Amino acid sequence: MIVSSHILPFLQVACRVTTRRCLSAVVITQSRQDDKQTTENPLFRNDDSALVESLLDHTSSLMESHAKHIVAYSGGVDSSLVLALLRQLDPLNVQAVLGISPAVSQDQIQLARSVASHLDSSLTEVLTEEGTDPVYIANAGQACRACKTHLYSSLEAVFRHTTNNTTNENDVVLYNGTNADDLEDPTRVGLLAARDFRVQSPLRYISKTEVRRAARYLGLPNWNVAASPCLRSRLALGVHATRQHLQMIEEAERIVRQSLSSQLHVGSNVRVRFLTQQRARVEVDRDCLDEAQRYAETTWKPIFERLGFVGIPNVSLFKSGSVATNKQREEEVSP
Repeated sequence: MIVSSHILPFLQVACRVTTRRCLSAVVITQSRQDDKQTTENPLFRNDDSALVESLLDHTSSLMESHAKHIVAYSGGVDSSLVLALLRQLDPLNVQAVLGISPAVSQDQIQLARSVASHLDSSLTEVLTEEGTDPVYIANAGQACRACKTHLYSSLEAVFRHTTNNTTNENDVVLYNGTNADDLEDPTRVGLLAARDFRVQSPLRYISKTEVRRAARYLGLPNWNVAASPCLRSRLALGVHATRQHLQMIEEAERIVRQSLSSQLHVGSNVRVRFLTQQRARVEVDRDCLDEAQRYAETTWKPIFERLGFVGIPNVSLFKSGSVATNKQREEEVSP
């Protein structure tokens, strides 16, 4: 377990009590058992202060009295915001848990540790076992659900271990950073696992843009850092999610970032997609396209081949989402 040794300045908002169950702007009547994936937004958010106030009230409405609050934490802005909100409401009973596997890059692990330290939050790191699951390895469309199932199982196991298995399921509430935009993304089948484990999503009514607004208002250091989903999301459908393939992606992305370092900033998007037939596609923002193309035809080709890729990496404009469910994009760059 990693525990911060110091507290950095953190913009505070009004104190709350965890027993509040209503929004100041509107009452949310949806029950925990309702698994309807609605993106209707009842939150009052005409400015950043009001947005955070409403998020605190809504998060409070999801919390159980005397429960332990376990956050599926990645270091990304979404789960970081959820952790910050919960720590505002019940700081003594909140635990961040980071799943460690080959699908999580070392850069992401370091970011997660840094943000947890900024929030003065304890951080438990657990090794997850999705890499042994045939469904995950096959990467045939259900890998994300298999991964999240292992993750949420690990989160519950952490709590059981810390309480010597003396508590029941009502004594722990799991949280994730799912936002309204995520609910519109058909590639996120991991949301089904969240439903299976009754995971609460305090951000489900707000967009990614609003997540960043709230995170900036609360002083989170990663409020404008580009999203970095798991490395498995870079694999095309059917490309096996093995440790070797994930390590190839991580190293390839490190090389791309190093090459383009003079043009990149914290909000820059970089992806290396692992396509069928051992081909690679590099995706970057528009302002890096020309430079990336030059590197692909010279510097990157021999390096990528040493990693195990075949041929010159294709370069294209960054597009958010998992490549595993977008066959058309792969076919468009097929030789």
